[in-house]
Amino acid sequence: MRRLRHRSWAMAGLATALAVTVLSAPAGPALAATPPSAVLDATHKSVTWQSPVYPKGTSGGTETCPAAADDPDNRTCDRFDVNVSVPEGYWADNPEGGVPISIEWQKPTDDFDLYVYDDAGKQVASSAGTADPEATLIPNASGTYHVLVVPYDVHDNAYTGKAYLPETTDAGDLTSFSGGDGSYTIAAGQLKARADFLTDGQLRLQADPSGSLDDPAGTAIVRKQPALQKHTTSFDAGSYYGIRSPGAVLRVYKKPLRFGLYKADNRTRVWQEDKPLRWSTSGMRQSLARGADEQFFGGGEQNGSFSHRDRTMYVANSFDWNEGGYNNSQPFYLSSAGYGVFRNTFAPGVYDFGAPVRTGQQERRLDAYYFTGDAKQVIGKYTALVGKPFMPPVYGLEPGDSDCYLHNANRGERHTLDALKVADGYTEHDMPLGWMLVNDGYGCGYENLEQTAKGLQDHHAQLGLWTQDGIDKLADQVKAGQRVAKLDVAWVGNGYRFALDACDKAKAGIEENSDARGFVWLPVSWAGAQRCGVLWSGDQKLSWDYIRWQIPTYAGATMSGIAYNTGDVGSIYRHDPEMYARDLQWKAFLPAIMTMDGWASDIRTGKPADQQPWLDGEPYTSVNRKYLQLKERLLPYMYTLSAEAAKTGVGAVRPLWLEYPDDPNTLGAQAKYEFLTGSDFLVAPVYEDSDTRDGIYLPKGTWTDYWTGRIYQGPTTVNGYHAPLDTLPLFVKSGAIVPMWPKGTTSWQTRDRHELDWDLYPKGDSSYTLYEDDGVTRKFAEGASAAQRVSMSAAKGSTEVNVGASKGSYRDKPGARAYRFTVHGESAPRQVLLNGRPLPASAWSYDTDTRVTTVRTPSLTLDRAFRLRLVR
Repeated sequence: MRRLRHRSWAMAGLATALAVTVLSAPAGPALAATPPSAVLDATHKSVTWQSPVYPKGTSGGTETCPAAADDPDNRTCDRFDVNVSVPEGYWADNPEGGVPISIEWQKPTDDFDLYVYDDAGKQVASSAGTADPEATLIPNASGTYHVLVVPYDVHDNAYTGKAYLPETTDAGDLTSFSGGDGSYTIAAGQLKARADFLTDGQLRLQADPSGSLDDPAGTAIVRKQPALQKHTTSFDAGSYYGIRSPGAVLRVYKKPLRFGLYKADNRTRVWQEDKPLRWSTSGMRQSLARGADEQFFGGGEQNGSFSHRDRTMYVANSFDWNEGGYNNSQPFYLSSAGYGVFRNTFAPGVYDFGAPVRTGQQERRLDAYYFTGDAKQVIGKYTALVGKPFMPPVYGLEPGDSDCYLHNANRGERHTLDALKVADGYTEHDMPLGWMLVNDGYGCGYENLEQTAKGLQDHHAQLGLWTQDGIDKLADQVKAGQRVAKLDVAWVGNGYRFALDACDKAKAGIEENSDARGFVWLPVSWAGAQRCGVLWSGDQKLSWDYIRWQIPTYAGATMSGIAYNTGDVGSIYRHDPEMYARDLQWKAFLPAIMTMDGWASDIRTGKPADQQPWLDGEPYTSVNRKYLQLKERLLPYMYTLSAEAAKTGVGAVRPLWLEYPDDPNTLGAQAKYEFLTGSDFLVAPVYEDSDTRDGIYLPKGTWTDYWTGRIYQGPTTVNGYHAPLDTLPLFVKSGAIVPMWPKGTTSWQTRDRHELDWDLYPKGDSSYTLYEDDGVTRKFAEGASAAQRVSMSAAKGSTEVNVGASKGSYRDKPGARAYRFTVHGESAPRQVLLNGRPLPASAWSYDTDTRVTTVRTPSLTLDRAFRLRLVR
């Protein structure tokens, strides 16, 4: 078990190490001066090879492997060449989409890692977790590939390698059809299928050429199977059988067997197979006709993209933390045609969103749940099946800090209690801190746990611990004060089931040993992880590109119901003050953020550089403080979005298309690098070394520059936006009603509970409902919460704000509070009325430069509504 962050993946010398060799006959156990090799073609369908016996491992990555010329007998690392010769277009309609390759060792307790490179030395596949066998896929394989196997942690062990060309079979004509009361069985020769109509308008379609419709995933992902929708009927339409449910019609075509889902009118296509199901040695694909303008989203965390039309999307674990990686991917996609589909499996998948659409998993069966509706409805139905996003504790939405304090080889000998000195720094610099991870599990343990937890609590922060290889100590750690758990890549284990199981258990471990809400972070996961954890995109090196590609990544993850997806502020391995500040700015508008310290080096000097937000000095300290305090003030808004996500499945960070699906510009190159937080804030990060941001797309509506008050009428594109270091391009949609904590707030615990601010952008009629609870316990699940509705109406001569009573109760709920309203974009009022009575002039003011009216009310009881009116 180990973490990738401590392993170098440098490619230096790799071209030499993987020099092209002349193909030879597959070698046996004898060692050779050049790598053994084999051909996969029409004659040779598979290959198996045996490695030498390795007395010990390298305890490192590819950088521990010498050049091939310096390792002629493969005594340090093993090499094998595979030449793939297939006809053009062979992979276009193959369920597996490439050559499956795996290594299985004789002693399962050991660990080999697998890497595959093309002739140019580019890595095209890898499997470097702790699974046995390690298995991956060479996508669209053609030509010569160099397999490099690193004996990472072995003891007199060898492995057997396997690769094969998958062959295909298509479903034939329908041979039987029967059923009723929501469940129907179908056959086409050896292929058996079942269609189950489920409550909430879901359809589950299973098919297996073995005739066995089992469920290998069991209850690991779908923990409770929805009930059958028994109000269905079937009919014979000649060329197909139809199955009618209250909301849709499934067509079962006869010659050959194909499926199509239509709306209740049986005329409007939702999706339609253009070819029968095709299966291979270890895969099955579905081929669908693609609509002229059909768009595709989902796939979990897909680094660098949120829209997938004309792209091939991989669902697996690649251990590629950068653009193009997909470690937190999910076997789910959503179509603008009004449906989504979830593959109930732990097998990797390949989704080609060309024309036609071809989607498949690397298993010889189909088990798919289909959901219909608009995008938000589909996300809601999908997360209702696999698990709604969890409700975080309020401190989980505050910034987190992470480091290794005990036995840190990068920073010298320290002690766990030294973490408190860092917490002192947050306090001294007026910067929020919600929690700290004080160890890392890879040789960095902990000591003085209770004292550390108590010291952090004195700073209004919670203790977090990182676990590399087990959660067996979690109960004792939680009792000592732990409230945050972070898992790592070692938790991939033997398949994604292990990662998901660990996430569920870590969350439960916190909750079973305290009254707190489980708060878990993990960098490798699968469908369902949104119910238990924050997904973290892994170990990256800082660059402007690092900032750029994360923007669509986290917005796109929302399209799979992932409400909490983030990356290290400023990355982990390199540090630059300007890029760090730019990265922190926009990540302040993500629900969860974390600074990773103790591993970075300065990008210019190469010297160690810790990454607390005050260490770079001015002007960076002030800029970082500005955005951290803004994030803290906006927690009532973000916390309400968390409550919404727990209910609907739709997270806070959204691509523009999700709110404006009828606007094709929201899919363009410009909108790709901006996002919405909720429906009100449009964030357009600066991801270049520049104080100007071009190509900011504002969709329809009226938008206010958060800093200057300038008004923009959308749809429009803003170029030349002036964005010096302290300015994040940020716009607020007119009609927005934004709750905020008072200025200067640095902790949810020390905030003034007897004041609440409302930031208002009047236009027409709008409303907002604030959600509140105690922020930390699980009593909210029993109804211990409150809601307060605010409506706003802007007319020609006045703006009226109606604040409803706060309905509901929770621990320590205040009985009364004062309010501070900031009303944007209006002319100066003649008077301000509270419940029809004029407020004194001292209670309100108007700023002519920003066109903002500020109104302060006296303390008002929360159990009564009140009305505020600005008369111009």
